[in-house]
Amino acid sequence: MATAAEVQRRRLRGALARLRAGVDDLWLRYLGVGGTADPAEVQAFLDGAGTLSAAERDRLALVANELLVESAGRLRVPFERTVRDVEPPSGQVAAFVELMVRTHLAPPEALAPAVDVAAERLGVRAVVYLADYERVHLVPLPSEHGAARKPLRMEGTVAGRAFRLLELTAATAGGQPRLWVPIADGVTRIGVLDVMVDDRRELEDPVLRRQCWWLTHFIGHLVTSLDARGDGFDAVRRRRPRATQAELIYHMLPPRTAGTDRVLVSGRVEPTYGVGGDAFDYALSPTSAQFGVLDATGHDLAAGMVAATGLAAYRNARRNGLGLFEQAEFVNQTLEDQFYGKIFATGVLGDLDVRTGRLRYLVAGHPNPLLLRHGRVVKQLVAGRRPLLGLELRRSVTIGEELLEPDDMVAVYTDGITEARNGTEMFGLPRLIDILERETLHKVPLPEVVDRATRAVLRHQDGVLQDDATLFLLHWTRTAQEALEPGPPR
Repeated sequence: MATAAEVQRRRLRGALARLRAGVDDLWLRYLGVGGTADPAEVQAFLDGAGTLSAAERDRLALVANELLVESAGRLRVPFERTVRDVEPPSGQVAAFVELMVRTHLAPPEALAPAVDVAAERLGVRAVVYLADYERVHLVPLPSEHGAARKPLRMEGTVAGRAFRLLELTAATAGGQPRLWVPIADGVTRIGVLDVMVDDRRELEDPVLRRQCWWLTHFIGHLVTSLDARGDGFDAVRRRRPRATQAELIYHMLPPRTAGTDRVLVSGRVEPTYGVGGDAFDYALSPTSAQFGVLDATGHDLAAGMVAATGLAAYRNARRNGLGLFEQAEFVNQTLEDQFYGKIFATGVLGDLDVRTGRLRYLVAGHPNPLLLRHGRVVKQLVAGRRPLLGLELRRSVTIGEELLEPDDMVAVYTDGITEARNGTEMFGLPRLIDILERETLHKVPLPEVVDRATRAVLRHQDGVLQDDATLFLLHWTRTAQEALEPGPPR
């Protein structure tokens, strides 16, 4: 009886003959789906003078079948009118249809059962895990396959690595082969999908990997959309009660991470369940990246109201087309009118021209932003100083300017980062700089740089912050976007 390899060899040679194609035509297509054998190795296999692994043979079979389908498509007899294909009972399209139909006019709780059915259409089983608000655990959504599961820690787990580094990761535990696939909405990390298969060899199937990647992209969009309809996802992500001021601030913040083909931004505020006075915002366009970071005095509900008011004023001024100086003045006047100079805020407002790298910024009583270049902090941005926001004090202000180089990064932080204390020892600026330099040199994805720096601050204070702490990074880049694309393993 012929072996599987012999059958594949015979069929591949037949396919090339039918297609009137050469090995080079097949190899170029094969290379595009992750093939690693060179043309000579492929030719030797087809001639019976060499061998290839099962995974490489399957990749060759995949591209040969795609070429045959395309060839047959050109020879089909046309209809006089357009005849659409009927929805397939299985496969990628069927999975997407199930998700769309089952989440239309549905609450967040409908997602997990919809994923169960969609996974069946792909011939697998799957469980959705969402990241908790503190980025410590991945929590399973209740479903047919996830009901009895417990949360997984991000540190020291395969699932956590897939989430933190946005890497599709294959693993076998307890005899169960599985793929851990990152779930993201755009470039905002949301969780991971545990994809379980029956045959370990399926873990190397390039088609399944591609399908899982598309599926998790769609799930990420659905999580964001459905989250606005109810508290189902919040109940999964929330690990303990949140203070009222934190509830006020948290839901005013934009997504933690966002980007275009020219710039990436990522930020985080802590403590997750008790933040009161810190906030950040941004707006990306084809020509600019505008951003603001605010730190109100105190960290109680009053501070939360100041930060929320300042954030609303900044957005209003920006969306009304005001320039950087006028934005700051509008925030200042709004806070002064509402709080009579009794409570104020520090802040940084910036506007980056993503075409040229020209950064304009104002610093209102706030720590100076840091400029990183080639993985090193090369300077603090000390220009553009102005008085605190919300005080009557007025004086002339000059907007600071800095011309960035490609792949430069700007780090804006609040004093809750550097002044975090462990007894009498402050976390300090040198520690923050060391973390930022180390992680950026290692090409860690931007949101993970933010998370690692924040975790270091939390560890320094044994997990209990005495003040709000915010870190916001802006990266002017055309290359770092690849690290935020949850595709095949790198």
